[in-house]
Amino acid sequence: MPKFSNSSQAKLATCNPELQMIFNYVIRYFDCTIICGYRDKEAQDKAFNDGFSKVKFPNSKHNQHPSNAVDVVPYPIEWENVDRMRYFIGFVKGVAKMLLKYGQIDHELKTGIDWDNDFVLKDQRWNDFPHFELIL
Repeated sequence: MPKFSNSSQAKLATCNPELQMIFNYVIRYFDCTIICGYRDKEAQDKAFNDGFSKVKFPNSKHNQHPSNAVDVVPYPIEWENVDRMRYFIGFVKGVAKMLLKYGQIDHELKTGIDWDNDFVLKDQRWNDFPHFELIL
């Protein structure tokens, strides 16, 4: 059974308890790594300047305490394997829907490949495959 590394555990610990619940469930079945939870000003502005975020500090859900966004990818990391990323995102969305239905979490989950959460992926102008955030 997969498990999070110490680094992933520490990053996930900076996130909203609902995100922690979702990904602690996901890791039981799908090996993944936490890239980023909370981002301080320096990290957020670097993500913006490097083209990995569309917003500067403090306008990202990553900038809240606890973070209401998390960046997660399947492990081992294969950035060019878009099909695997989409499969992982669908798995995570299914887990989140199940946990919501059974009252384990209170909020829906939005992803960086479906910003408007309408299940239509072709209408996105920018894809952020690792990004998951709670709809608050």
